[in-house]
This record gives sequence, C-alpha cells and structure tokens, in this order.
Amino acid sequence: MSEMNQQNKEFVGYEYMEVSADTSKTSFLIDGYKNFGWEIDTNRSEKVLRGNRRTAYHPNRNKVTLYLKRNREIMNKMELSGLQRKFEACVRDIEKLEKSRSILAIVLALAVGIISTACMAGSVFAVTAQPPRIVLCILLAIPAFTGWLLPVFFFKRLVEIRSKAVNPLIKEKLDEIYEICEKGSKLLN
Repeated sequence: MSEMNQQNKEFVGYEYMEVSADTSKTSFLIDGYKNFGWEIDTNRSEKVLRGNRRTAYHPNRNKVTLYLKRNREIMNKMELSGLQRKFEACVRDIEKLEKSRSILAIVLALAVGIISTACMAGSVFAVTAQPPRIVLCILLAIPAFTGWLLPVFFFKRLVEIRSKAVNPLIKEKLDEIYEICEKGSKLLN
C-alpha cells in the first residue's frame, strides 16, 4: 500500500513564506497570493484554523499569520515575484490610507482635550487661590468642559471628511491590485 502511494507522487520542492495580516484581510490576501503561485500550507494551516494561539495568533489578537508555500520550479517565477512585490506595496498603501482616515482626527481631539484640561487646572488653581477668584474659575471651567465634550464630535466629523477623500484612493489601489492579480493569474496559466 505504501509502495503504491510513493509511486504516484512526484517530488515537488517548495519555498515557504509567512505573512502577518489583519484578521479582516486574510481572505483578501489568500486570494491575492494564489495569483502568484502561493497556496496555503495545509501542514501548518490546520493549526491556524483550529485556533492554536501559539502558531496562529499574534499577541495582537487582530493579527494572524498566514503560512504559504509555492513550487520552486514554477514558470515565470521572476515576473510573478515582481508582480507580488507590487501587490504587497499596494496592500501597504491601502493600510496607510486606512490609518490616515483617523490620525488627524485623533491628534486634533487629543490637542483639544489637553488644552481643555489645562483650562480646568487653571480653574482649580483660581478657586483654591487666596482669595478665591470665582469669576476666573467659571471663565476657565466653561472652555474646559466644552473642550472635553467637543472632541467626540470633532473626531467623528473629521473621520467622515477624511474618509470621503481617502475612499476613492483606496478604490484606485484595489483596482490596481486586481489588475496585478489578473496579470499574475495569466502568467500561471
């Protein structure tokens, strides 16, 4: 029986690759890498699918490691590798664009929050001074409380505005990725 299995199998040398990815992007990346000759390494992926935390998940639970393999003797390997690098660059660009949606909003919200906290500190110092300066305390407390409430609305609005600007760019990058994957798929066939 074992002789029969050995006779039907030919030797195939593989090269291996590990890719760290957000859990939300795993299907997208697996589909993309298939167009460059990569396939899921079933010897290691079963552990990933069962959720073995040592091999599958990063300390950051939103990340997962994809274990891929590809035939070393694949045709058009140089061209596929070049297309793969372009694919990976586009994926990185998309990640940067997605992060850019909220970075400015976070910075502005934090700045407003810190300034309002400074106003509250001034208000506390004004009320605890000898003699207490109640009017100054009230004048500083109003912008402090306002500054603590406004960042929520600033953040949401700025993310909305930035998303409208970034979404067309992300769509362009996705179209570029699909073209690259299509070229890779044609090279494989």
